[in-house]
Amino acid sequence: MSLLELKHISKIYGDLKALDDVSLSVDNGEWVAIMGPSGSGKSTMMNIIGCMDKPTLGEVLLDGVDIAKESNKNLTLIRRDKIGLIFQQFHLVNYLTAVENVMMAQYYHSIPDEKEALEALERVGLKDRARHLPSQLSGGEQQRVCIARALINHPEIILADEPTGNLDEANENIVLDIFRQLHEEGTTLVVVTHDPEVGEVAQRTVTLEYGKIKSDKKNVNFGKEAVSGEV
Repeated sequence: MSLLELKHISKIYGDLKALDDVSLSVDNGEWVAIMGPSGSGKSTMMNIIGCMDKPTLGEVLLDGVDIAKESNKNLTLIRRDKIGLIFQQFHLVNYLTAVENVMMAQYYHSIPDEKEALEALERVGLKDRARHLPSQLSGGEQQRVCIARALINHPEIILADEPTGNLDEANENIVLDIFRQLHEEGTTLVVVTHDPEVGEVAQRTVTLEYGKIKSDKKNVNFGKEAVSGEV
């Protein structure tokens, strides 16, 4: 069953079509990588799926609701309740500790619960760093705080924008292992990346070019080795 459906989506800025009649479906529990060169429309698609922007044309169905037609106020609520966002630049509050940064996401959703926040940090291997400020954490540790923050409200879908873009190989592998675990638990993952190695570990890879879908492939040996075949 599809959790997310994009139906003939276009995003137009003057004479520029950032997305041009794009249709895409993502099933519950699927792990999809969105790839493509700079200017291909990856970030535009992510912003639309993440309720941070609206398409010029088309429908975006998230759990059966056309978010393209929702008010900005409702989009904020949908993003809060259904979507977990992971950013390349982390976007942590520099004067809050790791656990406080996770609890801040709870504050906007329901009631902050330090025990739950600590459990989320433990899940990403950072419980012992819970009282550290972002400046006291490595880049990989900051990204794992972002993942804990994205998970704390039990979202229906995780959207990750270049989640390994600022990480070395060791920390990239840690983050990908967390994504594998989330996928095994049934979490729906949409990951925007320019890194072929990150794209190859996903269940399916969608490549954009000039605002259109150039290819849509699944890894036929997903979980073993990255061998791709057409969907």
